[in-house]
Amino acid sequence: MRSYECVFILRPDLDDERAGEVAEKFKSLVENHGGEVTKLEKWGKRRLAYEIAHTREGLYMIMHFNAAPEVAQELDRVLKITEDVLRHIIVRQAA
Repeated sequence: MRSYECVFILRPDLDDERAGEVAEKFKSLVENHGGEVTKLEKWGKRRLAYEIAHTREGLYMIMHFNAAPEVAQELDRVLKITEDVLRHIIVRQAA
């Protein structure tokens, strides 16, 4: 298993409950595919460097997890099709 870090930016108009549901969905996805989430943290609402989909702010979330490469690919696929996610990035951490 490899270590990964995933940062995703959610729409700023989501309430805390909905943002938590979306984050829990991604955590469950990793765990259901045999991965382990070591950290899931809400960074809060921040101003974006540039406008994305007519939005100037976003709700930043970070997740550290250990999983096989296939799990990271599946997470990437799901993040791409989730409408509440403005942007995301998954980075493999150095050993």
